Amino acid sequence: MNLRLLVAAVEVGLMVLLTHGLAAAAEIKVLSAVAMRAALDDLAPQFERTTSHKLTISYAVAGELRKRIEGGELGDITILPRPWFEPLLTQGKITAGTQIILARSTVGVSVRAGTPKPDISSVEAVRRSLLAAKSIVYGDPAKGGASGVHFARVLEKLGIVEEMKPKTILIPGAGAAEVVARGEAEIGVSQTIDLIRVAGADYVGPLPPELQNTTDFVFSAGVLASAKEPDAAKALIKFLSGADAARVIKAKGMEPGAP
Repeated sequence: MNLRLLVAAVEVGLMVLLTHGLAAAAEIKVLSAVAMRAALDDLAPQFERTTSHKLTISYAVAGELRKRIEGGELGDITILPRPWFEPLLTQGKITAGTQIILARSTVGVSVRAGTPKPDISSVEAVRRSLLAAKSIVYGDPAKGGASGVHFARVLEKLGIVEEMKPKTILIPGAGAAEVVARGEAEIGVSQTIDLIRVAGADYVGPLPPELQNTTDFVFSAGVLASAKEPDAAKALIKFLSGADAARVIKAKGMEPGAP
């Protein structure tokens, strides 16, 4: 009798543990700017292995994601650069107090592998190299991609907007390095994280400091007010702010969350 009672108690305990484990598991929906894809694709499996949670990540250019969230799309976490993140925080679409600075980015240049690398060592060198190029490709500013919006301002600052129009290819989002790798453009401009380690393309380097945007290219993560899994979302935020995530972010060409 005592043995049967012991077996029954063990079975009940196992059922409780199993039920608790299932209840604790959550599917976390992440709405992220496409620039973070290289880092998140590596970090997601690590997070899933160390927790019982599952990540579903939707990538898009920042402007599109902001519109989707403002339009009522549900999710648990969003990751966006500052100009698109802060309005959502102000509107209450992101839960105040949950946000962290996840990464900082630079804008750089790529060319097709094996072709001469343009001189981008100074503002004037960038101007000369762009004017000498047969074609360039970058994200369409009208689509809301952060690097495209920034580079359009760079061209204005350099005073060569009209000269560049006939030889410019605009793409919906990231992918400038892939375009130059296929030989469809001579120079590709995008965020460094989009450009490095693309097969068939050589990363030239970042634009000079005078042509960078150290204010807007700050990526923050925050729990959405619409979160169905707020506790699991906060666990993901904590993971993304940790040392393991910082190493991956840096390896992918960004600086991890400095204040």
